[in-house]
Amino acid sequence: MKVEAGDYVLFHYVGRFENGEVFDTSYEEIARENGILVEEREYGPMWVRIGVGEIIPGLDEAMIGMEAGEKKTITVPPEKGYGMPNPELVISVPREEFTKAGLEPQEGLYVMTDSGIAKIVSVGENEVSLDFNHPLAGKTLVFEVEVLEVKKAEKDSEA
Repeated sequence: MKVEAGDYVLFHYVGRFENGEVFDTSYEEIARENGILVEEREYGPMWVRIGVGEIIPGLDEAMIGMEAGEKKTITVPPEKGYGMPNPELVISVPREEFTKAGLEPQEGLYVMTDSGIAKIVSVGENEVSLDFNHPLAGKTLVFEVEVLEVKKAEKDSEA
């Protein structure tokens, strides 16, 4: 039974950068071994519906045609992942915004703003530069995927 668009798929995954560094996984042991364990997170295989945009396009497309029990390594270029970084999403804000909030801006930290999460890319005397791009924008990602189960979408009627 091959995966088709509209089907529900239960799968495990390990996401790595091209250099082999693990950035995300559904396996708790692998997250722990790689120092990326999030205590509040529930690890385990996840269900997604294929072909409806629930996951990044590169994974979505590559899972079509897979079968339960099949493992596959999928390389996802930025265009099929989180896109390329958009320079317009890097903005400068007055440093006093942080001071007023009682925060000391530091390069590399992530901050929650009214506009979403941003990474502090530079801290100047009077300005702080914030990057609102997705942290994985511009990166080629390599996923090891294992399909555990496939549930066919209910078809209205076969024509």
